[in-house]
Amino acid sequence: MWFKNVKAYQITQPLSLDEGDLERALNEHAFRPCGSQDMATMGFASPFSQAGKQGTMFHVVQQRFWITLKKQEKILPSAVVNAELDEMAAKIEMETGSPVGKKAKADLKQEIQTRLLPQAFTKNTYTHGFISLADNLVVVDASSDGKAEAFLTMVRKAIGSLPVVPFTRRSLQSELTHWVTEATPEGVGLLEEAEFKSTDDTGSVIRCKNQPLDSEEITIHLDAGKLVQKVAFEYAETLTAVMCEDGAIKRIKFTDRIKEETDDVPKDQVEARLDAEFALMSAEICTLLNFLRGALNLNDDSL
Repeated sequence: MWFKNVKAYQITQPLSLDEGDLERALNEHAFRPCGSQDMATMGFASPFSQAGKQGTMFHVVQQRFWITLKKQEKILPSAVVNAELDEMAAKIEMETGSPVGKKAKADLKQEIQTRLLPQAFTKNTYTHGFISLADNLVVVDASSDGKAEAFLTMVRKAIGSLPVVPFTRRSLQSELTHWVTEATPEGVGLLEEAEFKSTDDTGSVIRCKNQPLDSEEITIHLDAGKLVQKVAFEYAETLTAVMCEDGAIKRIKFTDRIKEETDDVPKDQVEARLDAEFALMSAEICTLLNFLRGALNLNDDSL
């Protein structure tokens, strides 16, 4: 269990979670498969269910509550629906001698979708997140705001309240540009990948990969007034990732030194291995986020 992307949120009011109450709350909003006419369903599942194991609706390690949201969607390719729609419309036009109107076509399309839905394949996706009470953080393994917000909405619906704000409430362009032009915080090393954006009306974007960030080519873009939108970095020899100006952390890769700490857990002991990986991974992510809070002055609302 290693998160690949992080959307983080700060808890703004005291929050306590009773394990019994949380289990009941999540069970009330448990995942159920799509019915014959459902396009999609969403609900909570055991964090171990993706590995074929069942258990409680959450897993907790050192006040970090791991919660999993499962979504099932029907796959009904538009090409299939449109092909059948064209055939039906052509047949009607041949029989009546009149073209099929826009509203009639829409009704036909709905009829086709209703008939085909029970035969459609389904696709399951999982969104993992955790609530760290000790750090006042909610962390979601998501690369998009939409996916993270869906997770927060469902958790809030289940437990009644989840007072959070985005981990970063301002653009970090200036701070990330300072990392490239001046110095990085201690423990952070920049890698050879970044994205720059101009501040004028053109909004031009430059992306580089395998390019030293102290090179003349990069300096030219910075001198022209471009600011850093994204930059790849290494933190404390524990992980590499891409830091984005909106506070998202993407393409996280934990180093072998970290992952090897779970090597003593046999691979056939699935629950024990997932427990060890989650404990290690969530602790490292919280350490990183707490570091960034200070390094980027995220608790200073005046900036």
